[in-house]
Amino acid sequence: MKKMKNGNSEGPTRNIVAQGTSIQGDIESSGDFRIEGSLKGNIIVKGKIVIGASGVVEGQINCQSADISGKVSVNMKVTELTILRSTSDFKGEIFTKKLSIEPGAMFSGSCQMGSVPSPKPNVDPTPLPVQNAK
Repeated sequence: MKKMKNGNSEGPTRNIVAQGTSIQGDIESSGDFRIEGSLKGNIIVKGKIVIGASGVVEGQINCQSADISGKVSVNMKVTELTILRSTSDFKGEIFTKKLSIEPGAMFSGSCQMGSVPSPKPNVDPTPLPVQNAK
């Protein structure tokens, strides 16, 4: 990583929703993301998502890796590792390559491990009308 003059690295962007902050809506980020506040919506992160102990998330999460310590009610697709820390309270579905659950973590839902399914295209299954050839 290239060092900047102020000492910060020129690496993946890190974003944070601080404790006491509430967001309703969708978030997309090309870097890592940390949530200590609350989010009601969907989040797509190309890097790692961290839900801190004070974090609350409702919606859907798509990311490379997830480290969860807070309260989460989501459907989650993680291409690499999902960690549920001892303080986490997870409700929903997890699709992940690897899963680690610490003793004390609350998990209510389902988990499918292996390759993460890709999103389905929005295709209308209704067949197109056939025109009669003259």
